[in-house]
Amino acid sequence: MFDIVIIGGGAAGLGVAQSIYKRQKNLKIAITEPASQHFYQPAWTLAAAGETDISQSVKPMNKVMPHFVKWIKSAAMVFDPDNNCITLENKEILHYRALIVCPGLCLNWSAIEGLEETLGKNGVTSNYRSDLAPYTWQMVQQLKNGTALFTQPAMPIKCAGAPQKAVYLSCFHWEKHQVLKNIKVQFHHAGSTLFGVEYFVPILKQYMDRYRVDLNFSSTLTKVDGANKIATFSRTDLNGDIISTETAFDMLHIVPPQSAHPFIAHSPLANAAGWVDVNPLTLQHIHYPNIFSLGDAASSPNAKTAAAIRKQAPVVAINIIRYLAGLNLTAQYNGYGGCPLTVENGKIVLAEFAYQGVLDPTFKCLTPNIPRRFNWFIKRYILAIVYWHGLLKGREWLVKTKQ
Repeated sequence: MFDIVIIGGGAAGLGVAQSIYKRQKNLKIAITEPASQHFYQPAWTLAAAGETDISQSVKPMNKVMPHFVKWIKSAAMVFDPDNNCITLENKEILHYRALIVCPGLCLNWSAIEGLEETLGKNGVTSNYRSDLAPYTWQMVQQLKNGTALFTQPAMPIKCAGAPQKAVYLSCFHWEKHQVLKNIKVQFHHAGSTLFGVEYFVPILKQYMDRYRVDLNFSSTLTKVDGANKIATFSRTDLNGDIISTETAFDMLHIVPPQSAHPFIAHSPLANAAGWVDVNPLTLQHIHYPNIFSLGDAASSPNAKTAAAIRKQAPVVAINIIRYLAGLNLTAQYNGYGGCPLTVENGKIVLAEFAYQGVLDPTFKCLTPNIPRRFNWFIKRYILAIVYWHGLLKGREWLVKTKQ
């Protein structure tokens, strides 16, 4: 029996554990996490541009796991919220007074026919895997002419700006080395607009025009023939018919479709879309008051980013402590999400926003849609420090929680 069981030892799980301990140190907490390594995923885009070594994005899990928790090296398998217990893959059963569900989301590589067998070769890569980000940089350096394809699947996905960051940084390198004019660049986006917050779309479109990127909206990657270097895309025409087109490529950067983990989607905790069904303000479950969720697994309609987790963790910490004490929940999450859009090497548009796309900049004296070197400095040198030594240590820098 634990006071609190946390499902997942990623940024959300470790961050919320620290925020709870910061406020109340006598709670018995367990974290279930089978992985032996912990990754700082925002660094992968920089590694794919030759700006950092991929080894700097990973630490052993035992180096970041809080000392005050019981680390159970197994994954959750079956939820039984009516009896306040979960069954793990190792068949162990954990009982809890309160539960926090934050195992992240699922990258569905197998949803694209032929993809898994060609990833990491034949010019097919993805910045959504740490072992493939260096291959992206290798391909960008080697490509002098030909066709480069970049994809983005249907929402929701983690870090919605990352697919086009790959476009901008690759094109900047080719522009700098005067080979961009020899490369046909296409961006295939399953959605209908460059970015979910309209305020930032004009500046992003300017960069797409600068790099001569052929934008293809409502275009979804369905198949990859790596040996013959052919990608198949589908789109729905005005009559509702599905049209498939094949495009030859020399380089293909893929962002896989993403969804909730099956063990959550098929559980009593899930909404119709498969995410943990929570109140978007308190992050408390709609039907089970002793269950909370944050991070990529939660149903709250915010950007799925580490920046969002930084603001969510204190909200869940405050509310779960108050719940266990029999008090009303007071902390509220405003939907904050941050996305440093790296439009060129050395300049970033720092997109920060809350629910309904309301702008929520940290530095209110700066116009948010202007690419700045200051933002690059923050992304390149500061955010990793904030992650490793702030979020994962319970230091809530620049976080003001509405209570």
